[in-house]
Amino acid sequence: MAVTTQRPVLTAALFIVRDTDADNTSENDVKSGAATVFAVQINNALNASATSYLKMYNAAAPTVGTTAPDMVLFAVGGATTNYAFPKGIAFGTGLSYACVTTAGTAGTTAPTSDVTVIMVIGS
Repeated sequence: MAVTTQRPVLTAALFIVRDTDADNTSENDVKSGAATVFAVQINNALNASATSYLKMYNAAAPTVGTTAPDMVLFAVGGATTNYAFPKGIAFGTGLSYACVTTAGTAGTTAPTSDVTVIMVIGS
């Protein structure tokens, strides 16, 4: 598993989650309990011709392909996409995510090459 979490020196209230191999396996409960997402970067540079979708769940252990995502973000093939949410997006139960090649609930196919996801989250 290639997921790391670190706390920036500037504040104890934020966490940086970095996943260098985001795929269709749910990363469960990367932040247990209430979480607020302030920024997301999706690096899809290695998938030159395929869009990748980051499905985010307000759940501790969602089932990819069955559990409806609470938020879906995308990065077109061969690109890095940045999202900023200055007021934050709240997840009350917990934060889990997966990365697939089809948006919506049913998509379960993993990207062909590695996708890197970086998130800035707080309590």
